[in-house]
Amino acid sequence: MNARNTELRLKAQEDRRLSQGHCWVYSNEIASDPPLKQFAVGDVVPLVSHSGKKLGLVMVNPNALLCARLISRDPNAVWGPRLVESHIRRALALRQKFYERPFYRLCFGDSDALPGLVVDRFGDYLVVQISTAAMEGAKTWVLDALQRVLNPRSILVKNDSASRSLEALPEYVEVHGQDWPDQIEVYEGDLCLLIDPRHGQKTGWFYDHAENRRWLAGLVDNARVLDVFSYLGAWSMLALQHGARSLCAIDASQSALDALQSEAKRLGWLDRVVIRQGDAFARLAELRDQGERFDVVVLDPPALIKRRKDHKNGLNGYRRLNELAIRLVQPGGILVSCSCSMHLSREEHRDLVRAVARHADRDARIIYQGHQGADHPVIPAVPETEYLKALGVWVDMNP
Repeated sequence: MNARNTELRLKAQEDRRLSQGHCWVYSNEIASDPPLKQFAVGDVVPLVSHSGKKLGLVMVNPNALLCARLISRDPNAVWGPRLVESHIRRALALRQKFYERPFYRLCFGDSDALPGLVVDRFGDYLVVQISTAAMEGAKTWVLDALQRVLNPRSILVKNDSASRSLEALPEYVEVHGQDWPDQIEVYEGDLCLLIDPRHGQKTGWFYDHAENRRWLAGLVDNARVLDVFSYLGAWSMLALQHGARSLCAIDASQSALDALQSEAKRLGWLDRVVIRQGDAFARLAELRDQGERFDVVVLDPPALIKRRKDHKNGLNGYRRLNELAIRLVQPGGILVSCSCSMHLSREEHRDLVRAVARHADRDARIIYQGHQGADHPVIPAVPETEYLKALGVWVDMNP
């Protein structure tokens, strides 16, 4: 890059959002001198206002609408191993205030000033995922810092997400440190499960719903529980541990259901478990047609609205799933309706639950409103970082 193009300059008045706490910059906010196209994917440069005031350090992707992400607001910050380690240490200090056991999301991308970096901690094992070119270029710094700060037995770099193509990054999986075991432990409360992150989805576990699962645990004693989109059975296993009479798990992945059954057998709960592999819409419709009813129905689908342009179709998908699910709730039972789509607002989520309850002629009351835990911190000025929603809904027949 030309020496005079080492700063990314904003248009006049376009520094207002950042001054209010936002950490993203969009391509239509960038001044034409120097032109955005002269920067390379993965460049890390100072961000300056139109008047030349230094606003911090950003990583750049000139090919994306979201073209720059803030790494530091310090005008004198230098992109290097010391800054990466400082951010990781700060992220660790936050988690240690809220978690007694070392099982949590250690780094949550932008929320920890490490855009494109996710690190999940499983005791002495770490799973790392990188989705930005700048962070990929800093991978050695990241791994060295994690080694110095936590001294893990092994680190699994699981960079096999298709989203990496947005920054022209290849997909791969590699291990750093000792050999990665076939299974590792994960704790939620005093429940210990064995999982296989190498062959699982994303980092192998979904810590974000841990607080919501803890809430439900006190309501499942002697209950018939239906877990839709069960994956490895995080909701299921906690329900079984806390006295659920029976558990029906639905998931499209047979390997995930096999792992769920294997853990249920290891823990002595297999006689209470039934699995149904296949499309959730079809399996829910089958249960409805068979006249099945459950005391608790957990509906925790993947993100159905991944992009803004998917909103209409995704919202319809959520409505269909919730209507099928609410019809399966025994009168006086509970529906746990979840969404991990950042493009579905809390208001829309509540409204679709209201709408499906009325359409199904059910009396519904929201008794719990949950969100992601402290290991997925929310930036107040960036609503997209508050992506997770969980509604506990008491369902009855109309009086």
